[in-house]
Amino acid sequence: MTDAQPDTQTISLYVKPPKVYPRETRGRFSRLRVIAAWALLGLFYVLPWINWGGQQLVLFDLPGRQFHFFGITLWPQDLFILSLLLALAAFTLFFFTALAGRLWCGYACPQTVWTEVFLWMERVTEGSRNKRIKLDKAAWTKDKILRKSSKQLLWITFALWTGFTFVGFFVPIRELGPRVLGFDLGGWETFWMFFYGFATYGNAGYMREQVCKYMCPYARFQSAMFDADSLVISYDAERGEPRGGRSKSADHRAMGLGDCIDCTACVQVCPTGIDIRDGLQIECIACAACIDVCDEIMDRMDYPRGLIRYTTENAVNNKPTRVLRPRIFIYLAVLGLLATVIGVFLTGRDPLIIDVLRDRSALYRLIDSELENSYSLKLTNRTDQTMTLSINAEGLPDIRVLEPTRDVHVAAGQTADLPLTVALPLAAADPGMQPMTIIVRDADNERSTRVETRFFIPANPN
Repeated sequence: MTDAQPDTQTISLYVKPPKVYPRETRGRFSRLRVIAAWALLGLFYVLPWINWGGQQLVLFDLPGRQFHFFGITLWPQDLFILSLLLALAAFTLFFFTALAGRLWCGYACPQTVWTEVFLWMERVTEGSRNKRIKLDKAAWTKDKILRKSSKQLLWITFALWTGFTFVGFFVPIRELGPRVLGFDLGGWETFWMFFYGFATYGNAGYMREQVCKYMCPYARFQSAMFDADSLVISYDAERGEPRGGRSKSADHRAMGLGDCIDCTACVQVCPTGIDIRDGLQIECIACAACIDVCDEIMDRMDYPRGLIRYTTENAVNNKPTRVLRPRIFIYLAVLGLLATVIGVFLTGRDPLIIDVLRDRSALYRLIDSELENSYSLKLTNRTDQTMTLSINAEGLPDIRVLEPTRDVHVAAGQTADLPLTVALPLAAADPGMQPMTIIVRDADNERSTRVETRFFIPANPN
């Protein structure tokens, strides 16, 4: 007699999530998403091709260490302004999240926008939601191969164009285009074009809702910005439950049913595949597709709209809702402060950067009873026009500039490096490092910039 062997069972710790087939929706929120997508895609694909004053409208010129943004040129010395702009964008996101939930995710996030474009191309080539489900389950036929190949061709073409446009924000796109056609790209340009194109293809074509569920950090910390007065998409369980099917003419109240007919249309249109009737979930991106389709169903059943709607937790619980609350005012105050500081720095910054460095190889020269000090002068023109600059010195008696002897022309956005020689009569000042001011005057704009430096006078020059 042998012992009975225990039954064994294999448990998979990872279950592949089912593919989500979002159904197309029509409604007021759907129209808003389309308008937002067209506007944002238009900005992304069109901005690099627009020139302003002979300069690309938006260009991160990393080799030239310049950032051109709507006629404004920022330099490494202006890095703090970029930091303030990022802080402004972050607090804007916090403000709208506290006020109206995940508007960014549903209407403006690049993942959402590009996923909508890839879904549109999928619908064009493979058909509606039901047709796509049947096509994926069907055997491989000539029609299936043609449809799948057409979709892949559209996806890959669009992804590569996206990668090309992305690189066009860092390399002048009007120069980049002919180089792409002539197969004359550099290694880094080629890498980033294909990398960004592949990322768009993978994220928007295949990963889709998985990015929102598992990769996006915003979904994890958004709850810290929500409160009971934040607008979120909610299902009115008090009105909708108990749910169940019925005919349009049936008296559902007499049947003991709520307004929800359990059609699951809200699940079918959800791009992340959740059921909003289970309550607010971390996967919800607030696209409002469920609101549009539920309102459509309510219209068909002659029920009031709003079974699924934008509302607040307090409103659902029949409590007073406060739109204007302390955190909203705090965010507004911070946004106003940041915008003011950025405006002050942008309007008050000097258009000319001057760097004066002493020549370390020779502290002084004595020529014809005059002391000469040599410097290296760097002039950076931060405007979009050529500057005509004259250079003078003051601060010591009878001090004069020997070199350069004439006006200096510095092109827009360029830096000029030139030698600077300053002379002083031998007995004009006391020995030591004496303070001196270099004055650079812009002849065209009648504007001058001053920088302090030192002139060395030896105790015994002879």
